[in-house]
Amino acid sequence: MAPEIDSFILFLATERGLSSAYQLSVRRSLETLADWAANEGATTWQAIDTRCLQEFLSRQKQRGLEASSLRIAIVHIRIFFRFLVHRDFLSEDPSEPLLSPRTGSSLPETLQVSQVVQILDSIDTSKPLGRRDLAILELFYSSGLRLAEVCSIRLETLDLDDGFLRVTGKGNKTRIVPVGGRASTALKDYLQNERSNLIKSRSSSEIFLSVRGGPLSPDRVRQIVKQRASQAGLSQKIYPHLLRHSFATHLLQNGADLRVIQELLGHADISTTQIYTHVDEQRLRKVHRAYHPRA
Repeated sequence: MAPEIDSFILFLATERGLSSAYQLSVRRSLETLADWAANEGATTWQAIDTRCLQEFLSRQKQRGLEASSLRIAIVHIRIFFRFLVHRDFLSEDPSEPLLSPRTGSSLPETLQVSQVVQILDSIDTSKPLGRRDLAILELFYSSGLRLAEVCSIRLETLDLDDGFLRVTGKGNKTRIVPVGGRASTALKDYLQNERSNLIKSRSSSEIFLSVRGGPLSPDRVRQIVKQRASQAGLSQKIYPHLLRHSFATHLLQNGADLRVIQELLGHADISTTQIYTHVDEQRLRKVHRAYHPRA
């Protein structure tokens, strides 16, 4: 069953332009299904029917897989079987009748403005890698970038004179995002005074480099964000996407139009962006309850 998975992952990479992280997530879902099916005696994709898929998902739920993770697995299974049907490997799609489990309306975590400032102000740029790390965190919060986008931006995509950055996001879609004043200052300082010290023979034009001269990996950037937040005295778990959530929420709280936020975040669908309106409503309810005499 592995060759079909490999073909599908190649399709996602070459024809859909989806990220390596997404490809890995899909592969895990399909390999988990294939392993389970093989243990049940189904050694080909033709041998898997709707009942088999329902049983697999039921077992996954019994093992403690959350509804949100089940929804993701179902999406992966559906697009895979559609691919097999489209390529005439299967005559019918057994995943079509599958229903996605309902999930609670969980809201994204966000930081307060004061917490973001606390992290940024705590970074000592006179110490090694201080300029680089400050530029990374300023850019996350200034432009609402995804982790993969920060790792992949290159010198030729940055225009600090006009304060814009060209970003290639999900689905290989390109968008232009503004770079805030503080982030521009931090980037200029890093590029002029620190990046040249990190350049090695193997270095390319990625903006953010490791001490070995190569581009920073997503895991390393996660570690940088976590370490800098801890050094700033924040006990809350801080991760790159939390800064992206905070970017969007703080824009909305200060009156930004939801369509503009959608464009800045690179969301294909406005419904994805609308979750931030619920975050803002939650803040309004909290303030109302705290200060209104008859709340």
